[in-house]
Amino acid sequence: MDYIIHSIKPVYNHNSKVLILGTLPSPKSREAGFFYSHPQNRFWKIMEIIFGKPIDETINARIAFLLEHNIAMWDVISECCIEGASDATIKKVVVNDFSHIFLTAHIKAVFLTGKTAYNLYEKYCAKYHATPYYLLPSPSSANCAADVNKLVAEYKRILEFI
Repeated sequence: MDYIIHSIKPVYNHNSKVLILGTLPSPKSREAGFFYSHPQNRFWKIMEIIFGKPIDETINARIAFLLEHNIAMWDVISECCIEGASDATIKKVVVNDFSHIFLTAHIKAVFLTGKTAYNLYEKYCAKYHATPYYLLPSPSSANCAADVNKLVAEYKRILEFI
């Protein structure tokens, strides 16, 4: 079991209206230095479909895309013990402090990409922020129960708030 300290900075600015939170970057995402960077993760494909335009794979292009669409992004967990990328193995959780995002941006809704992120946010973070929060299905390829069309339909809820 590895002890992981989250090293990817949050993406947001004063125009951000939606905050998307995952659990913790996968080993591939930590290696790449940005969120949802595993080649089989469907997050960026979902965003391309929802917004109707391709997104370059560079970190700067992805940051620009998020900010252009008033989307803030980070993860619930700041530090934890985990085996590989398995949320089921997470132990000794320390959550991120989102107060600086909420103080800077006008976040209207928080979307959590997966049940683990949702449950952790609900347990440790929601009581500090009056913003409504919603569960989205995980875009991970491990969530094979949800095909891309189902994911797109669910993720379109983000559009209501931006």
